Amino acid sequence: MSDSVGDGKLEVKQASKEVKESENVAEKYSAMTVSKNSDVNVGELSAAFTAVPTHKSVKKIQFANQEEKQEFSKFPTKAGRRSLSRSISQSSTDSYSSAASYTDSSDDETSPRDRTQLNSKGAGDFCVKNVKQAEFGRREIEIAEQDMSALISLRKRAQGEKPLAGAKIVGCTHITAQTAVLIETLVALGAECRWTACNIYSTQNEVAAALSESGVAVFAWKGESEDDFWWCIDRCVNKEGWEANMILDDGGDLTHWVYKKYPNVFKKIRGIVEESVTGVHRLYQLSKASKLTVPAMNVNDSVTKQKFDNLYCCRESILDGLKRTTDVMFGGKQVVVCGYGEVGKGCCTALKALGAIVCITEIDPICALQACMDGFRVVKLNEVIRQVDVIITCTGNKNVVTRDQLDRMKNGCIVCNMGHSNTEIDVASLRTPELTWERVRSQVDHVIWPDGKRVVLLAEGRLLNLSCSTVPTFVLSITATTQALALIELYNAPDGRYKQDVYLLPKKMDEYVASLHLPTFDAHLTELSDEQAKYLGLNKNGPFKPNYYR
Repeated sequence: MSDSVGDGKLEVKQASKEVKESENVAEKYSAMTVSKNSDVNVGELSAAFTAVPTHKSVKKIQFANQEEKQEFSKFPTKAGRRSLSRSISQSSTDSYSSAASYTDSSDDETSPRDRTQLNSKGAGDFCVKNVKQAEFGRREIEIAEQDMSALISLRKRAQGEKPLAGAKIVGCTHITAQTAVLIETLVALGAECRWTACNIYSTQNEVAAALSESGVAVFAWKGESEDDFWWCIDRCVNKEGWEANMILDDGGDLTHWVYKKYPNVFKKIRGIVEESVTGVHRLYQLSKASKLTVPAMNVNDSVTKQKFDNLYCCRESILDGLKRTTDVMFGGKQVVVCGYGEVGKGCCTALKALGAIVCITEIDPICALQACMDGFRVVKLNEVIRQVDVIITCTGNKNVVTRDQLDRMKNGCIVCNMGHSNTEIDVASLRTPELTWERVRSQVDHVIWPDGKRVVLLAEGRLLNLSCSTVPTFVLSITATTQALALIELYNAPDGRYKQDVYLLPKKMDEYVASLHLPTFDAHLTELSDEQAKYLGLNKNGPFKPNYYR
């Protein structure tokens, strides 16, 4: 009995000794990570891990003097941790991934409006987060160009003719690497451009910096306030000695601002190009009220936008946005997609493929029937609100998800929006004293009810994919090429071709945009014979579909 007790004491002493030695190793490793020279030698790191004592031999870490021992014994200070975090963040953003913009490493909380910045040419007609990020932004743009070959091809074909010479385009779109390729194409075709962002969360700061460095007047940064948003639009429009004659809009906010604040600008505007459901809806309202004073091109309802950007882009980016923000596993999750238009179809296809149980809400019986034929249940949101795990809105409407429905959701329900406007989810009703907002990561908020229930709200109800992730460059090339052609068409159209109304892009242009992208896939079109063309009543060179085809 006494022998076993003695052996136990020896084991306890040996274990205690090993714990102390392990603590020394941990201290050394901790010191390595926060030392002034942040580059850790791989050999030292390996040695630190292999120095963990074994029963056979124990080796203590030796210090040259007392100062060195004290230095190694220090735990990271708050400043040290922040420095380390900053170092890691900076290295993670030094890559070719456009997601890098969403982990901005800058500690400067000063509003860009309160700082004066100049580019390398001494120009300061812009307002971005940090113009010094231009080199990184240029790399992003160059990467995007590689998958936007059709737009680059259009740039090369039309560059000699300068079809936009004299055009002064004011734009309000998402400011990403892909948009930058469009803007620089417009400049190459002869236009002067001033640009702002249509979404306060989607701007890639380094891309905005690169555009500013190249001479484009950009007023945008990620994380603008509502006041900043309208200030940026105003700075784009209101410049002494410069008046826009073309508008490229995404959402209608720019058009609304010009109509409200600077109605005289419309005297020189030759046309508006709009690419979103929300913006197009606003244009049709103006047209119906006889308040639309210039021609407008509805790019959103062009085939190349509906079939590719809305469907295929959202099919991929919905998963990207949800995964990056929540790490959710979709298998077995009950998901409601509100709206079964092209965006809804793309979202549902992706979610179903990963094993989610998907239901649809719809107001349109045709879309509802399509959903049924595709294997989805069509329900009213109130019927499933207590069981659903994820709710995705993509209708372009307002108050699709109300406060009453948010109150009845189960704990942990994820709520997000894939439509352009932030009106689909009644976020404003959640900003009340009884509810607590907790920011858990970038663009992810937990809204906490008094009983402890949490609803996970993404991007504060704004567009999920461009706020929280990225979108496929190739698809954006299709939309950007469509926008460029629409601008060229409206700017060069002879008087009388387009009246003060909303028009669809001519089908011939839709087909041209598609044809520019086919070489990417080494696709070869079959040509109609004269007999076949006559039989179908078509021109051999198109258009092959009527203008009403969507």
